[in-house]
Amino acid sequence: MGKRAAPAPSCAPVPDLLRQLKTTFGYATFRPLQREIIEATLAGRDVFALLPTGGGKSLCFQLPALVRDGLTVVVSPLIALMKDQVDAMQASGVAATFLNSSLGEKEARARLRGLHRGEFKLLYAAPERLMLDSWQENLKAWNVACLAIDEAHCVSEWGHDFRPEYRQLAQLRLALPKVPLMALTATATERVRADIVTHLKLREPEMFVASFNRPNLTYRVVPKNQPLKQIVEFVKKRETECGIVYCASRAATEKTAEGLASRGFAARAYHAGLDAATRAENQEAFLRDDVRIICATIAFGMGINKPNVRWIIHHDLPKNIEGYYQETGRAGRDGLPGDCLLLFSAGDVAKQTHFLDEITDAHEREVARAQLRQIVHYAENSACRRAELLEYFGERFPGDNCGSCDNCLEPRETYDGTLVAQKFLSCVYRIRQAGRFGVGLNHVIEVLTGADTDKIRRWGHDRLTTYGIGREFARPAWAAVGRELMRLGYVAVDEGEFATLSLTEDGLAILKARTPITLTKPMDLPKAKRVPARREGDIACDEILFERLRALRKRLADERHVPAYIIFGDTTLRALAHFYPTSIDQLEGIPGIGEKKRAEFGVTVTREIAEYLGTNSRIAFD
Repeated sequence: MGKRAAPAPSCAPVPDLLRQLKTTFGYATFRPLQREIIEATLAGRDVFALLPTGGGKSLCFQLPALVRDGLTVVVSPLIALMKDQVDAMQASGVAATFLNSSLGEKEARARLRGLHRGEFKLLYAAPERLMLDSWQENLKAWNVACLAIDEAHCVSEWGHDFRPEYRQLAQLRLALPKVPLMALTATATERVRADIVTHLKLREPEMFVASFNRPNLTYRVVPKNQPLKQIVEFVKKRETECGIVYCASRAATEKTAEGLASRGFAARAYHAGLDAATRAENQEAFLRDDVRIICATIAFGMGINKPNVRWIIHHDLPKNIEGYYQETGRAGRDGLPGDCLLLFSAGDVAKQTHFLDEITDAHEREVARAQLRQIVHYAENSACRRAELLEYFGERFPGDNCGSCDNCLEPRETYDGTLVAQKFLSCVYRIRQAGRFGVGLNHVIEVLTGADTDKIRRWGHDRLTTYGIGREFARPAWAAVGRELMRLGYVAVDEGEFATLSLTEDGLAILKARTPITLTKPMDLPKAKRVPARREGDIACDEILFERLRALRKRLADERHVPAYIIFGDTTLRALAHFYPTSIDQLEGIPGIGEKKRAEFGVTVTREIAEYLGTNSRIAFD
């Protein structure tokens, strides 16, 4: 899916863009919408671009910076992201730099002098730095040709990561009135997209919206039961792969990291409560593959450009779908397969509901409750996970079965739920009828299970005909039934402060007609799972050679004090282990090897492959 306005003429012919793509970045073709976005910004247009994580957002401002005169300024929210992208650009031969609080005064002054002399094509900076009075004059003096605002969803209070300092960026429109703006994000609903365009004062922007689908990712939800044991069993099968375990609390990150480390896994914690030096050390160890597993709160990961993260586990229920989509999107950024596992429990729902009840602002509390209902709906639903995620962002999945989520691979069993549905719907109806007001899900369950509470006695709900008629089920089971009836459209959650329940017209109709209803059995604890025969994005290769090349990449990266993927991504290594190039000329067409990397590493890599073939035979791939 892609949406754009009428095409604008390009000031750089397409063959030149392709040549630049190949010589600098080592790729022969653009990803979807990249070329159109690049042509629009080179034509001087404002641009809004929504590309999924791993869809190549960065290239949309990096490549134009190389072919246009002047400086491209990139607004980036995190220090780690700036250093990461600058390292990658410099490894490809691009004059890029960053300015932030991590630099000493001497180094910062040297970089400023370089900017005044026009030595750089790309500058990365945080939004608050660009808003300093002195910087307005700097920007005017540096011949800024484009302003790219990355993670643009931070501008919207309706986004999942609102940052007030992003709102101030609109002032740059006044300071640099003729400079085209580019806003980029990987996740934004239609409401957030409109917010971005409005608050950044984009002028008749060309709008590019790629598909949210990440076909190389698999999605699974399993009941949480001894989570550390479940995580250990999961990572045992992936000991050489990197992954992130997201936890809701700082204590859970540390407990999980310690539990994994005590069992021999290279794991560390990351959260805002750690001192800055420890956080930086743990993050750097993960980026360089010295540590395979990071157990983190959501403070970790936004903008971390580590393409070889192979799996994501959510130890706890995320707060909303957008956050979940972005966090799972950190797996498989290189296009190779990635696995996403969510551990779900009714206890997590209750815990989060309790936290939301403590939010003092009524509007904020209502928004948070609606977001929680959406992520619970995703977790409990028996439909295709991929289709559910895409539908949230306004996109329709074209097939009936994605073949790579638990619900499509192993559809859940159903049962005749007519009687339990009748009990639940009747209870909601009787409560409304008795008091002319509604109550929330928890109170309905308390009436069904015959609880003895002050509210039940005060409101006379212990005298209802539905009081105690559901004692055969535990409260979590009734909660699951209630939420499924909401998903089916028979029960509505009323807008307002208390999220009370009422029957819809359909719900009232099936209650009166005693219409048969089929419900889905709750998720069982996981058994052996069926996996797709061929994973989307997988590259068949000589796995032994791949591991050998990975060790070589690590040595080269450590010598240069950069993360391993700055040298080569896993996609490049797997292609090398598929085609077995043994000379510089045979590196032609290997993705991710541009001219500078071929000159710097070509001899070393091809010699390693030749040595391997001296004692091992080639594998013939289809």
